Amino acid sequence: MFEQLGLIGCGLMGGSFALALKKAGLVKRVVGYSKSPTTTERARQMGIIDVEAPSALLAVSGSDLVLIAVPVAASEATFRSIKNLVTPQMLLMDVGSTKRDVVDAARSALGDRFGSFVPAHPITGREVSGVEHAVADLYSGKQLILTPTERTLTAQLDKAVALWTALGCSVRQMSPDAHDAAFAAVSHLPHLLAFALISSISSQQEARDFLSLAGPGFRDFTRIAASDPKMWRDIMMANRQELLAQTDMFKRTLNSLENMVANNHGDALEGVLQLASQARARWHMTSHKPPKS
Repeated sequence: MFEQLGLIGCGLMGGSFALALKKAGLVKRVVGYSKSPTTTERARQMGIIDVEAPSALLAVSGSDLVLIAVPVAASEATFRSIKNLVTPQMLLMDVGSTKRDVVDAARSALGDRFGSFVPAHPITGREVSGVEHAVADLYSGKQLILTPTERTLTAQLDKAVALWTALGCSVRQMSPDAHDAAFAAVSHLPHLLAFALISSISSQQEARDFLSLAGPGFRDFTRIAASDPKMWRDIMMANRQELLAQTDMFKRTLNSLENMVANNHGDALEGVLQLASQARARWHMTSHKPPKS
């Protein structure tokens, strides 16, 4: 049980975290701050936060748990604004989709208080953003990645594991670099491709006619292109080195398939498609295995 959550960023992710804590009976009081006063006021009206703070620093004041749920590009400025009230007893976390840049920002901004920070990335979200879409079960049943460093306090790491587990998450740990490499492949590249496909089709004269014929497959493939463009701009720029490595690999694979089509190598094309289909089926079966009792 935490006495007070200091919530910096009362949008979808932060708001859902506060609701989840309240539902699980893990926090007595939530003090929230957002850059937009309208957002903070709406969060209070919805019962997500109990008190509106006029600044990030005052949201941290008196809190034994602090969650930073701001765009990754704003991480360092946020850490600097709260540094003076971060204590060794406090559990400080984020929910950013990139980790190396956030860890570096925290290390630079927090100095000797860096050990209280446990970097976190919940593998969840929605295509819509904003506090009005916050839900208490957003994290339940989802993976949660922690990327502690050599300076992360053991007590804080243990608290983070226990907290996210209590919210129904399956908790894993990995290094910030390993995290960013993996999510460039399975999250950041797919988002880039979805945005690119929609952009490519929309730029054609026949776009309206083409899109009017699109079915469920197109809807499912492009669903993530409805995500917040500003947020994904920040994520892609923050992890650009790993993302570019993945785009290079993808372009080589796409060029190979394109050459098979252009040269009428149907058997070779089918072979590659078959291997991809099998790999996808194996992943689906593994990722949907019921939890061990």
